[in-house]
Amino acid sequence: MRDIERLVPSAGQADTVGLGEFDAGELARYAADPAHPWWRRRACVLALAGRVPERYAAALIDRVRDPDDVAEVRIALLGLLADRGAELLPWLRHEDRGQERSYAMPEAILKARGMFGDRSAAPGLVTLAASPWPHRRAAGEAALDALVTRYGAEEILAGIGVARPEDRAFHVRMRHRAGDDVTDALADSDHGVAYLAQSLLSDPVLLRGYLGGAPTTDAALWAAYALHRLTGDVGETRAVYEALGRPRVEVDGLDEELRAAIVHEYANRCERRSDPRWRVEALCAEPPVRPDQDGQLRRATAALTAAGMAPEPPVPCGEHNHQGGGTYHVIEYGESELWVSTLGRFVTGEAPDARDALESAGLRWIDGTTGAVRVTGLCVYYFGERAPLSVETLLFYWQD
Repeated sequence: MRDIERLVPSAGQADTVGLGEFDAGELARYAADPAHPWWRRRACVLALAGRVPERYAAALIDRVRDPDDVAEVRIALLGLLADRGAELLPWLRHEDRGQERSYAMPEAILKARGMFGDRSAAPGLVTLAASPWPHRRAAGEAALDALVTRYGAEEILAGIGVARPEDRAFHVRMRHRAGDDVTDALADSDHGVAYLAQSLLSDPVLLRGYLGGAPTTDAALWAAYALHRLTGDVGETRAVYEALGRPRVEVDGLDEELRAAIVHEYANRCERRSDPRWRVEALCAEPPVRPDQDGQLRRATAALTAAGMAPEPPVPCGEHNHQGGGTYHVIEYGESELWVSTLGRFVTGEAPDARDALESAGLRWIDGTTGAVRVTGLCVYYFGERAPLSVETLLFYWQD
């Protein structure tokens, strides 16, 4: 086994060419032995693509079925054993699979059922295909595509209703694949479904025609958003926006200075279930002048120094947290911290003793009341969640 150890010296390092030329029986024997490091076993599984020795197939299937084995190996084996549906499908469909808790195993099991032709997996796969996580969405779509290829779209669609947003999203995707016009889905009550529909549209003429009779303001905004995606014509987008009365999401406690800073930072990269009003506002409204960050940090530091607070040099939030990045710098003074936003003249801190000094330097203190305002309808990714965030989190955003 030392040859395999040489070809896979450490986790994340594998000589894929060497493994591809290595004896398939030795690779299979190594992969089937849970005593070996899981990352070497997984590399062996990947190297066995298209050349699984029949005499080791049962042992590899046993590893898939072992709930105590490492999920990464089991998932790789499910992909490798794509021609073993007869042996694996009864196990995959058993009610005990609902007890699987290893990371990514439930999704892998559901995907495998679809790949093996299990039509009863379709509703779950529709949900998976609507996941905000790209890898889960890709798994669901791949398995649904396999089912559609095997049975035809009509048969799979017949078992999927339209009550759930994810059901309607699947219908939209299948209709678009068949060459149908999905413009009507811009009026769907779920923002995620409407977002999907606009992302599939590719005819500016069709969208312009739809705008004249769009049944709702949201539908017209989605059409304008899709039209801008295709043409980049800001003037046309603004004309539609003005004709609609410049609709926007009103948020109590969010003044124009805060609003401008937030909309131009986040609305163009928000999550698909965000309100289209934010997206179109970001395209049409004039962006604020961003601060001279170095100058702003110098003013903040000088103000603290003049107030006798002995500040440390400012550092980016990612450096302060030892990973990631975001939209603020940290200035430490004594036992306290001050956060200075990169989105505007906004500052906040753990102790309010610096507020007067900073406001006299032209900075704006974000107090607890203002910071707690939730910006509704604007869904932003934050530590695994995709929901509306508070003003404080958006102005002083950090993600590892």
